[in-house]
Order: sequence, then structure tokens, then C-alpha cells
Amino acid sequence: MVARAEAGDVTVKDALFASLYGELHHIAQSHIRRGGGHLTMGATTLLHEAYLELNSRSHVAFPDRPRFLKYASRAMRGLLINYVRSKHAQKRGGEITFMAIPDQHPAGTEAASLETLSEALDALAQVDSALAELVDLKFFCGFSFAEIATMRGVSERTVQRDWAKARVVLHDALQNWTGAS
Repeated sequence: MVARAEAGDVTVKDALFASLYGELHHIAQSHIRRGGGHLTMGATTLLHEAYLELNSRSHVAFPDRPRFLKYASRAMRGLLINYVRSKHAQKRGGEITFMAIPDQHPAGTEAASLETLSEALDALAQVDSALAELVDLKFFCGFSFAEIATMRGVSERTVQRDWAKARVVLHDALQNWTGAS
């Protein structure tokens, strides 16, 4: 089924997506929940937008289910960040107001926190791509430590140690990011 979908069979591609719909919807719900309580986009809308984006790409291949779910999760994260940015952007030459820029992001703004998290994850991927992938699989895709260990061919304890390391690195990056802004 995967081979036929990769070969361009649209019917099989749609059937494959339908078979993963439950998992993808769970990932979308996770993104919405982590995005803060002020989002007006629902999980189903996010999932369908991600599907349209993924379906528009013709030369993307996924060797296995976890890599597809990771890619879909990243697409959802990007869509959600763009949605929050556009929602908070000032439109069409509104009032221009000069004001002092605070040293830190205002507390409680989901746009700032999502953008900051995304930038910290991108920075982590440049330093240690395996840790960034782990954050995607655990935090955004919702895989358990046991599932991630099976995917990676390592022990569950190794995954837990890597998770602890990733959390520390991200925490430090987020502290430096918000402190330097």
C-alpha cells in the first residue's frame, strides 16, 4: 500500500491517510492543546489543512509510519504557528503606535510561546538532530517511551535518558531565548 501510494496512486494515498486518520487526529488535538486555550482552530481543521499541504507535495516519500507521523506533526506545528501569527498580525496599515519593546515576551501570548518553542526546536535540531526528533516523537506525536525505543532499536531507559537531556537543553534554550529578547 505504501509503495503504491509513493508511486503516485491517489486512491491508495487517500486510503493510507484514512487508515492513519485516528492517530493524526490525536496529534492534531495535542498540538491544539499545547497551543493555549485561545486558539479558534479545531483539531479537525488543523488535520485537514495538514492533509492538503502534504497532498500537494509530490516528491515526498516516507519509509515507515513513524517518519510519516513525525512529518505530519511538523507540518501541523508549522500551520498552527502560521495561523497564530496571522491571527495576531496587524492588518492593512492599521494605527501606527510607537512603544517601548519589553525585554521579555508578554506572559500568556500563545503566538510568542509557539514561535519560541518552534525556534528552540529548530536550534536543537542543528545541535543534536536525534534529540529534536525525540521531542517531535514524544511531545508532538504522543508516542510512548516504549514505542520510541522500538523505533530506534534501543532500550526504553536510553530513550528516557535522552528525553531528560532534551528537556534540559530545551529548557536552557527557552530561558536564554526569552531572556535575550
